[in-house]
Amino acid sequence: MDLATVLGFIVSFGFILLGNAMEGGKLSQLMQGTAAMIVLGGTIGAVMIQHPMDILKTAIGNIRLVWKPPSDPSQDLIDEIVKYATTARKDGILALEPLAPKASDPFLARALMMAVDGADAKQMREVLEQMIHHVEQSGEDSAKCYEAAGGYAPTIGIIGAVLGLIQVMQNLTDIAKVGEGIATAFVATIYGVGAANIIFLPFGTKIKLRTREMVAVKTLILEGALSIQEGMNPKIVKDRLASFAPSHGSGHAKKEGAA
Repeated sequence: MDLATVLGFIVSFGFILLGNAMEGGKLSQLMQGTAAMIVLGGTIGAVMIQHPMDILKTAIGNIRLVWKPPSDPSQDLIDEIVKYATTARKDGILALEPLAPKASDPFLARALMMAVDGADAKQMREVLEQMIHHVEQSGEDSAKCYEAAGGYAPTIGIIGAVLGLIQVMQNLTDIAKVGEGIATAFVATIYGVGAANIIFLPFGTKIKLRTREMVAVKTLILEGALSIQEGMNPKIVKDRLASFAPSHGSGHAKKEGAA
């Protein structure tokens, strides 16, 4: 599990609740089921109106990327690709046919099989880049769902607060209940702003970062497969792929010196 995500939730909610307690507030004052229903239901409904169902399903599935610990498999992939390049250089590209299906990454297996099947460099690049683009687009669409939720939630929270105030205005004869009702009404606003800035918007940004990391790794695989297809020297392959490895922690592919 991603430590930054876990600690982020603990720090965010912890300090907010601590601040509320220091101001004399009680946790029970923030626990309003009706307000939560209005904000979450209204926000989810708005996002569903904006996005088609297939994108929504993908966005739900991509929540795992928020909790997935960051990883950098690039060095292992480079070593694996160099081994394939050495085999192809020594025994010919067809020697990879029984090895390709056993590759550690399905995308690498697909790329190697294309090289074995005799696809030229242009065909390989077009097909594999299209697959990479699909991964990138899927991640972007998922992130936009959460960003949209982050935009709607505060406004839906205001709607919830106004609905609460409408009920308060109908009981102006009891001043004690008026004050209590106003406080309760504004809980919906807290839910909307809190959900947007602690959950939805950070989720969207983290999904983008994780997607960028995946694209960088797949780009490395693409260049490695093309190097093997071209019959490049394994040592040169290793040096070439090192320039495409994602920079640590950023997910960006370093292009300096790429052939």
